[in-house]
Amino acid sequence: MKNIFVGNLSFGATEDALRTLFEAHGTVGRVNIVTDRDSGQPRGFGFVEMNNDDEGNKAIAALNGRDLDGRTLNVNEARPKADRTSGGGGGFNRKRW
Repeated sequence: MKNIFVGNLSFGATEDALRTLFEAHGTVGRVNIVTDRDSGQPRGFGFVEMNNDDEGNKAIAALNGRDLDGRTLNVNEARPKADRTSGGGGGFNRKRW
């Protein structure tokens, strides 16, 4: 399975449009356009999961730099999600000195 980052999306882009774009290059599993937690507005990027690594690599090569809704897409392999349980950074349980 290949997890693909898609950046520089127009705020009007839909998950269906993204799915259609990637389906031309192989089998698409999940499509998710990331939205702001508070406003619900799109944040201009999303993720596409393709079931086959080779198809995912071909889609990345074919779609990176392509125009969608007047925006040049930034398409590449998604980096693994950072481990958020290790406690770095400030926050609720931070010690006060």
